[in-house]
Order: sequence, then C-alpha cells, then structure tokens
Amino acid sequence: MCFCTLLLSLKLHEVVNQRLQRMRYNVENMSGNNTKDQHDIQDDVKNDVQNHDYQNPNHPENARTSSIGVTRSKDGHTHDGDPTQELLRALGTTISPDLLVEALTHRSFSHEHPGTKNYERLEFLGDAVLELVSTETLFSAHPDMTEGQLAKLRAKAVSEWALSAVARDKLHVGPYILLGHGEMEHGGAQKDSILCDIVEALIGATFVEHGIDEARAVVHRLIDDTLAEVLTEGPALDWKTSLTVLAHEMGLDEPQYRMSVSGPDYAPVFHARAVLAHESGDELLGEADGSSKRKAQLAAADKAWHVLDRRRKSSGESGN
Repeated sequence: MCFCTLLLSLKLHEVVNQRLQRMRYNVENMSGNNTKDQHDIQDDVKNDVQNHDYQNPNHPENARTSSIGVTRSKDGHTHDGDPTQELLRALGTTISPDLLVEALTHRSFSHEHPGTKNYERLEFLGDAVLELVSTETLFSAHPDMTEGQLAKLRAKAVSEWALSAVARDKLHVGPYILLGHGEMEHGGAQKDSILCDIVEALIGATFVEHGIDEARAVVHRLIDDTLAEVLTEGPALDWKTSLTVLAHEMGLDEPQYRMSVSGPDYAPVFHARAVLAHESGDELLGEADGSSKRKAQLAAADKAWHVLDRRRKSSGESGN
C-alpha cells in the first residue's frame, strides 16, 4: 500500500512564498472568527503540499493542481513525480515530512510565530555527526599527520564557507528556507551562516531518521571532495595562525582583533577588524562580518593575510 507524504519541492519557490504570505496575513489579522493559531503555520505548509492545495503559476500546463504530493512505497523508494527528487538525490537519503520542515525552519520564522519548531536542535546534532565523520575520515586517510594538521584540515572542510557552498551548489536549498519577515528582506536565504546551519540540520535529521550509518554516507557524499581539496591549501587552513606567523616573519607584532556586534538578538552579526597596534593608533589590515566571533575573526584574518603577503612580495621586489 502506498502513502502520500509532504516534502518541499525545489521547483516551488514562488508557490511557497505565496503561501507564506497568505499564512502571515491570516496570523497578523486574526479576529474572533479566525480559529487559526500561530503554531499551526508549519502544519499549513505540510498539509497544503500534501493535499495538492498549491497552484504553481510556472507549471507548463498551468494546471489547477500540480504533482506535488510525494508517493513512496513501503521500501522507501521515491518515484517519478516526486517533487523532492533533486534534493533527496543530492543528499542521497530520504527525510520524513516533519523533520524536513523543521530542518528548513529558521529561528526568525519561529520567533515571529511562537510554537513552531526551528532547526537549531537538529543543527546541534548534525554538527556533532559532521565532526565525528570528518574526524574519523581524516584520521584513517592520513596516518602520518599530526593532531594539529588534522584539526586544521577538519576546520576548513566543515567551515561556514565550505558548508554554505555545499548548500548552494549541491543542494540548492536556499529558496525553501522558512524565514521571518526581516530575515527574508535582508536576503537570509543566501547568508553563509544560515546555509551552513541548514546543511548541519539536514545531517541531523538524517541521523534522527536513519542512524549513524546513513548519516555517515550523507556526510561523505557532501564533503569528501572538500576534504580532498583542502589538502592542497596552505595558509587557508588556518588564517589566524597563518597571519600571526607571517607577521612575525616580517618583524611585525602579533595582529589583534577589534570586535563589535550588531543586529537583532536572534541573529547577531559580529564584526572583526584585524589590526596592527601602534602607538599612533591601529593599522587596519582586514575586516569582515560573521555569525560568530570566531567566524568573523577568521574572515578578517583571511583578508589581512593577503594584505601582508602583498606587502611582503612588494618589499622583496623593490629590494631586488
């Protein structure tokens, strides 16, 4: 016997946004005759897709209802017409309706609509699974590397930059993240920090549903090429350490970081300025934003390293 489940389609961007607008209108204009509760919003997304309640204006036949239900047999295989085939193929697994919606819901959405679940718990779990799998992979593949070398490789492979690239280039998941008004208006679906979190949440959801073996397979599918790529990188493995080493080689003091924070409490933005401190004041080498203090400092160190490297090369050329 077959059953129909919800999963978000990678081809329903405009439709999802239209539905979210209708849901928000209902919530924000609730009256005594309106029985919709705010915590029902995620269920609306699930039920409408499951019951074919969407009308896709981009459907080639402009049909009243499009094939957006997910038919799956007892063996768990998806069939033609499944709107999530691209996402599931990219992940190499299946995720149940509730978990998928939770994994795609940003806290700004649940902040606006109390009672809805967001992806943070799944992200927390997925982060641990990702670190475990990447660590065991590097440990087995590179028996001659030191702990410090392995740690640098792992940090780069599972960095915000690397995982956001996975979300964009492999999963194409940005348009289907459920965001609050403010976050949506500020391009939240394309922010590295949010895309990184989504990848970890999807890994966490896979672990919850299928266990460590399936989650391990998903991690390998997503980051093995990144692990191979970082082996070819030099200072990029650890920009802060590389910046300090370069500064010392040039006879300079150790760079320092000046920090500031902006943005709402639920989505703070950290700003780091990598500087050389002089008696006359700070010399700015590089500055960047990040979703955490560490991420902002790493990004600023990246820019600062390239500034000093160009200065060193220029000095060497003039000396010749």
